[in-house]
Amino acid sequence: MNIAEVLRAQAETRPEAVALIETRHGRSRALTFAGLEAASGRVAHLLDRTGLRAGEAALIFHPMSIDLYVALLAVFRLGLTAMFADPSAGSEHIERCCALTPPRALIASPRAHLLRLFSPTLRHIPQKFSVGWPMVGAVSLGRAHALSPYGSPEPRPPDAPALLTFTSGSTGVPKAAIRTHGFLLAQHRVIERTLHLAAGEVDLVALPIFVLANLASGVTSLIPDADLRQPGAIDPAPVAAQIDAHRPTRAIASPAFLERLAAHCARHGRTFPSLRKIFTGGGPVSPGLLDRLQRVAPEAEITAIYGSTEAEPIAHVAEHAIGPEDRAAILAGSGLLAGPPVPGTHLRILPDRWGTPLGPYTQAEFEATCLAAKEVGEIVVSGDHVLRGYLGGRGDEETKFTVNGTTWHRTGDAGYVDDRGRLWLLGRCAARIEDRHGTLYPFAVECAVYPNPTIRRMAVVAQRGRRILAVEFYDGWTGADLDFVKERAAGARIDEVQVHRRIPVDSRHNAKIDYPALRKRLDTAAAGALWPFVEPPPFRIIPLTSDPHPGTGGTP
Repeated sequence: MNIAEVLRAQAETRPEAVALIETRHGRSRALTFAGLEAASGRVAHLLDRTGLRAGEAALIFHPMSIDLYVALLAVFRLGLTAMFADPSAGSEHIERCCALTPPRALIASPRAHLLRLFSPTLRHIPQKFSVGWPMVGAVSLGRAHALSPYGSPEPRPPDAPALLTFTSGSTGVPKAAIRTHGFLLAQHRVIERTLHLAAGEVDLVALPIFVLANLASGVTSLIPDADLRQPGAIDPAPVAAQIDAHRPTRAIASPAFLERLAAHCARHGRTFPSLRKIFTGGGPVSPGLLDRLQRVAPEAEITAIYGSTEAEPIAHVAEHAIGPEDRAAILAGSGLLAGPPVPGTHLRILPDRWGTPLGPYTQAEFEATCLAAKEVGEIVVSGDHVLRGYLGGRGDEETKFTVNGTTWHRTGDAGYVDDRGRLWLLGRCAARIEDRHGTLYPFAVECAVYPNPTIRRMAVVAQRGRRILAVEFYDGWTGADLDFVKERAAGARIDEVQVHRRIPVDSRHNAKIDYPALRKRLDTAAAGALWPFVEPPPFRIIPLTSDPHPGTGGTP
C-alpha cells in the first residue's frame, strides 16, 4: 500500500474539481485534483532522477501552501519518509532531529535554505531542492515542469514510515513521532467520520494534517492567507476577505486563530453565512469561544475537538450539545466538557501517576485499575489511529503501556468520564497542585473564570506553597473584573491574583499555557529581578521587559 494511492483516487474520480486554493498578496491560485496529481508526479520524477529511493527521509521546510502539498505527495509517491522539524526551535533542535534520522534530501523555500549558513548538518544533506526561487547548491523544483509524471506510487508495507515529526523535547532531546502509511490511512478514516467530510465542500483549513484528510475525501482546501506559525497573532482581515471571495462551507483551525477571526467580526459587525460547520482544536476550547463563533457563523454547527499529536482526534462536542447544566458545572469548577470519544477510540481513566511508568497489564489487571465514572485520573487511549511508539523507543516508557500486547497511549491529561460517557478535562497531570489545602487541578479554576469577556488567558500555579492565579486581560479591564476573578476563584483557595501583560503559551497553536515558562517568570520576579508593584493589594502587575507591546493588555 501507499497513502498516495488514496490521494490519487480523487484525481481519477474528480479530476476537474479544485483540490487546493491559496491566496497571496490579494491574488488566488487554485489547483485541481488532476493538476495536483500531475504536478506531484513530475516532482517525484525529479526526485527519483537524483537517486532518492524508498525508505529514505526527505526533510521539508516550507509553509502551508500548494507547493508544500505538491512536494509532500511527491515524497509519498516515491515511498520516501516526509520529515518535518520546526525551524523556529533553533539550529540545535534541527541538528538533534537530523541526528535521530539523517535525511537524504532537503526540500525547502529559499528563506529556509538560508539555515544552511548556520547548520553544518543541513549543508551536508546529499540532495537539496529549492521551492520557488533557485538557490545556490540546490536543484529548483521548477525543473520538474519539463518532466513526465512518475508512474504508480511505490508499494510500501502498512508499517513503513510515511511522516516523521518531532516534539521540541522538554529535556532538549526531541521525540520523533512516526506515522506509517497504515496509520495515516486509519487516521484519515477516523477524521473523515468525525468531521463528516463530503466531496465537493470547500474547507478553510489552518491545520496541516487535515489537508491530507480533505484531499483523500475530495474536499477543497482553502489555505488561509495568514502566517500560521503564530496563529494567535494573525491578521484576520485577509482571511475574512478569502471567506467572502471563496465562500467555504466549513472551517477547521486552532482556538487562537478563530479567536482572532471572531474578534475581527465583532469589531466590524460582520458574519459568514456560507459556513455550515466549524471545528476547532489544538488547545482548550471554552464555551465562550463556541458562543462567539456561533455569532460569527449563525448557520454553522460549531464543534470542539480534543486530541493530540499521538491521537487525533480523541473526543468532540458540539456547541448545541453543551446544555445549561453543563455550563453551570464548568463555572462551578468541574472542568471543561470535551464530549464523547470519537468512534474508533478506546478511552479509559487511570489513577493519576504521571511520571511513573505503567504496565504491562493483563486485561483483568487493566480493568481492575481503571477508574469508575466521575473519578478523576489520567486519560489513556488506544485505537488504530493512536501512535504506538516513537522512533527508537525514545519517550515510550513515560507515554506508552500495553494491555495483553495492545499499546495504549498516556495523554498526560487529567480528566474523568461522567455518567453519560462524556469526557471532562482538568488540564495537564503535571500541572496538578498538591499542598496543605489538598489536590487542585488548575485548569478547572481557569475554566470557571473564563466567562468574563475581558479575560484573555489565565493560569493557576504553585509558588513556594502559595496558590497564584495569573490573569491576562484585554484592554479595558477594570477593578470589577478583578473582583469577578476573586469571586469565581474563591473555592480554589487562591492566595494571590496577579495581572500579567502576557502569559506564555505554546509556540505551535498559541493556545496552551506554558506552565514551566510561567513558573520560571514568577520565580524570577519573586527573587527581585523583576520588581513588582502593587495595584491595588493583593493584585500585582509584573512588568516584563520582553513584552513586545508594553502597557497593553494584548488586544488582538
